[in-house]
Amino acid sequence: MSSDPKQARIGLVGYGEVGKILAEDLRAQGVAVAAFDVKLDDDRAGPLREHATAHGVTLATSHADLAARCDVIISAVTASQTVAVAEACAGALNQGSWFLDFNSASPGAKQRAAALIESAHGRYVEGAVMTSVPPYRIKVPLLLGGPHAAELAPLLGALGFDAKPASDRLGVASATKMCRSIMIKGLEAMVIESFTTARAYGVEDAVIASLAETFPSIDWEKQGAYFFQRVIEHGRRRAEEVREVAQTVREAGLTPWSAQGTAERQAWVADLADEGLFGMRGSKEFARSADWRVEADRILAQAKDKKNT
Repeated sequence: MSSDPKQARIGLVGYGEVGKILAEDLRAQGVAVAAFDVKLDDDRAGPLREHATAHGVTLATSHADLAARCDVIISAVTASQTVAVAEACAGALNQGSWFLDFNSASPGAKQRAAALIESAHGRYVEGAVMTSVPPYRIKVPLLLGGPHAAELAPLLGALGFDAKPASDRLGVASATKMCRSIMIKGLEAMVIESFTTARAYGVEDAVIASLAETFPSIDWEKQGAYFFQRVIEHGRRRAEEVREVAQTVREAGLTPWSAQGTAERQAWVADLADEGLFGMRGSKEFARSADWRVEADRILAQAKDKKNT
């Protein structure tokens, strides 16, 4: 790889929301970017190909094709595919290539992925994304972990990432992310459950007033709308992440009662979204209401219909 980080060939596995943002910000600097996504092989490929054409991103034909043409591979897929993607890329890695695992997976999953990459003479670095990507884009706070983390950090910094080594031990960065997600993803699920139930009983204003008194720094109306939006749009991915959170809790020897419930609530909202309850996915109106009550009323109407059938 060239001594100039911006001459690196970057490969993105996963061309969803995160992959597209990274592609846009890297291409804006003139960095060569290639991408592969399993959606390229089915009827969901159209928007991905349009985005790639608009931003000058080369589309690979497979995981192996991507791995063979890149110096740095960033895996940004759903949590359940963390190990599978590492395995799919490992056989075609160029010796010494970097493999940055962006996925929200348990420490155990990251360690299994690392073993696959390292056995193929690649350099595996776990990445823990510490907050939502869209507001920060490429500068989203990112913790790095593993024996190669300190070496990769300056390269990522030169490319615009806000990446900091957390530990030379694999699993520390991801454990930090997973434990945070118990709280953050759990709060999303609790707000949706609490606010929708409160709406059913007509006590939402009183509940929000009480929350504001206890936590005055939070605008609960605005936060509620944001949580509804994010879970409706990304509940499937969030549910997978929280299942990895639950596995992290199990790996610590505890029973993940809270995480399991959060995963079920996130997946439940995702099912409703897939059924079209919140409008057409991908449209400008989908999951964009400034008032969470609009979405809560849709949920309650659907629940009433099911109860009456």
